[in-house]
Amino acid sequence: MTAPPAPRAPLPAPGHMAVDHERRVDMDRLRRYRLARARAALAAADCGAFLLFDFHNIRYTTSTWIGGGLGDKLTRYALLTRDGEPHLWDFGSAARHHRLYSPWLDPERCRAGMLGLRGAVAPDAGLMRDAVREIKELLRAAGVAGEPVGVDVVEPPFLFEMQRQGLRVVDAQQRLLDAREIKSRDEITLLGQAAAMVDGVYHDVLDALRPGVRESDIVALVNQRLYALGSEQVEAVNAVSGERCNPHPHNFSDRLIRPGDQAFFDIIHAYNGYRTCYYRTFGVGSATPAQRDAYARAREWMDRAIAAVGPGVGTDAIARLWPEATAFGFADEMAAFGLQFGHGLGLGLHERPIVSRLTSLRDPVELKCGMVFALETYCPAADGFSAARIEEEVVVTEEGARVLTLFPAQDLLVAAAY
Repeated sequence: MTAPPAPRAPLPAPGHMAVDHERRVDMDRLRRYRLARARAALAAADCGAFLLFDFHNIRYTTSTWIGGGLGDKLTRYALLTRDGEPHLWDFGSAARHHRLYSPWLDPERCRAGMLGLRGAVAPDAGLMRDAVREIKELLRAAGVAGEPVGVDVVEPPFLFEMQRQGLRVVDAQQRLLDAREIKSRDEITLLGQAAAMVDGVYHDVLDALRPGVRESDIVALVNQRLYALGSEQVEAVNAVSGERCNPHPHNFSDRLIRPGDQAFFDIIHAYNGYRTCYYRTFGVGSATPAQRDAYARAREWMDRAIAAVGPGVGTDAIARLWPEATAFGFADEMAAFGLQFGHGLGLGLHERPIVSRLTSLRDPVELKCGMVFALETYCPAADGFSAARIEEEVVVTEEGARVLTLFPAQDLLVAAAY
């Protein structure tokens, strides 16, 4: 008799501390990997430099970060030229901090910068004009003054100023997303650690979920637990229950959860920059046959998709395993976008690959080892208002998909069962 195959060990999700007695995340190796990928993307591009405003791209190339309240104002920026070392402009005190505590960066290339805080300072103040002049001088010093500049995202006045001063602008976002799509072992470990934190938080949600609790109470609980566990940023928590389940509103409210509700949650947070997108659905008190049937179908669609994942598979092959929009109550694929859905995970919430009947059937992407993405399914219940939502995060390996999200989801769990 042939012995059954040994179960595969989970992907690593070690403790958050650096220790001398185990090999965990190697942050220096992580920084080298990301910058090398960005440099390779620039070398392959038809431009002489990347000018980056997307704060995920800035972190990827410089390994710096400040909170979302400042980081998304398009006033931090980085310039990567073919001489290889990035220049970084940041709030003045943050730039000083980088010079003191970010030794992988050239201190002379960490500068104070301010462009206008999404228009709060008008372009007429001249900050953008002066910044473009400085960038042009750095391009000249790097020997790429006559070449186009790749830009990822930009405020229109800054783009117009670049053009006014004679710079040719091309798209860099596609190149950077290509660079970011293959995760290193350290990135995968950080993604696993982020998922492990949510594994534990869902146990707390299951314990707390009962009639009389508000959706917003669960959101507060998730935020408290994740920050206590070391989360860097809780980007969003969707909490959806009862009649709010269908149609899916993608937010939370102060609705009181009631006996017999179906409720689903999406926990999106970052640990060391690496994000989760992690749905789970529960019954509260009890579950009806219609709710259990919806859950079983959402699970079936999920299992089919996971089984199909592997290197060389096209995203179209996975999208075809999911029902057409008209089969679950929507007019077309645009109206149903984001329900039967897959999206890359990394420093950003939506990276490559995207899996959707809206786009993948006509523009498929080939899966590669090292890609990490979330798969999401949604099934409305026959009662007309309940619905099931399931999401699993997977890593593409030579053997197929490895699942990072481990809180039980094969069957509908009922919290506070009567």
